[in-house]
Amino acid sequence: MANIHIDDFYKDAAKALVMLYKYFPRKQIVYVEDISGPDNPDEFGLHSERHQACFSTLLWLAEHNYLVYEETHNQETLEHATLTHKAFVLLSTPQMNDQLAQGESYHCQLQAALKEKSSSKIAEVMQSLLLHSEKHHR
Repeated sequence: MANIHIDDFYKDAAKALVMLYKYFPRKQIVYVEDISGPDNPDEFGLHSERHQACFSTLLWLAEHNYLVYEETHNQETLEHATLTHKAFVLLSTPQMNDQLAQGESYHCQLQAALKEKSSSKIAEVMQSLLLHSEKHHR
């Protein structure tokens, strides 16, 4: 059984990291809808589950030291967000991994996987990135 929420997590995380890398070191406003797609709040103004999951992914990235931000606005944006040193170095460093492209940085691998729109490739690169991060930042 597929875990679509995990695939969405990997895709959202990849999009956020690639976006912030593009503008590093400038701080950016990260719009949740730019990552997860259009949102249709319900009659009470509550965001869709997909939107909330994406927002939670961004918060998770911050809690685990991949990005920093100054504040949020109605679960719609992260204000003044940028990559952390840890994330910048991780995304910039060429990887030597038999299963992923030799010598390409995680940033390049994530960009390629997102361009292919391949959930399995995005998941593969994100799993490798997170594992690499865990091994080197204990």
